[in-house]
Amino acid sequence: MISDERLFAQSLEKVRRLAKEQGNCISEEQVRSEFAALELGEEQLRMVFDYLEKHRVGIGEPPDPDAFLTDQERDYLQDYLDEIAAIPVRSRGEREAFALSVMAGDLQARQHLTESYLREVADIARLYTGQGVLLEDLIGEGNVALSVAVELLGSGTTPDVNNAGEAQKMLIQFVMDAMENFIRENADNEKKDRRITDKVNQVADKARGLAREWHRKVTPEELAGETGLSMKAIEDAMRMSGYKIEDIEYAKDRL
Repeated sequence: MISDERLFAQSLEKVRRLAKEQGNCISEEQVRSEFAALELGEEQLRMVFDYLEKHRVGIGEPPDPDAFLTDQERDYLQDYLDEIAAIPVRSRGEREAFALSVMAGDLQARQHLTESYLREVADIARLYTGQGVLLEDLIGEGNVALSVAVELLGSGTTPDVNNAGEAQKMLIQFVMDAMENFIRENADNEKKDRRITDKVNQVADKARGLAREWHRKVTPEELAGETGLSMKAIEDAMRMSGYKIEDIEYAKDRL
């Protein structure tokens, strides 16, 4: 039993974030250090390591970033890299110079800074594959976030960014946050879709049972009276299915 679940969740999120910043890799010592305050036993720490590995975080060495790519995604990645191949690969010093120029209001530097991170967006996207979203969408979300971050950097509305190093960290953070939010929203939508499907299936199953017993379709009112389902639940299921639950007699059927 973990004594402080809130602190545990915060530590776990911090470890995952640190691993992402390090190429989806973290050392065993870093994990132990982060959870030291919770005084976890070896069995509990092993659960943490197992959790990280299931989420494709390498312990001690990075995992294969392309392990979860489909053939279609591999083709898309190659096409994307071919498309940006003509953009010069910039050194760290050049990136820092672009960042400082953007912060000073140089509009042309914004394009150079954005372009210099396009390959990195693809590299980051590869770390997030295998989580129910397409690589193409991850790269798209990352590129939009990159553009927004560069615009903000040039607008002078980022008081916490005071030098080139902080600027570059901000750009990467924006890209990572955008991809994680996209994955989270996709998961939420899938849960919502499953809940809708479950509701429709429940009503459809009840309707099917009565229809077989009575050898005819049943009305929503009959279904409510015989099964205990509320009219609202039945009407919601009918609407969510597009009024296509085949064993329910709809008003139009009576015309």
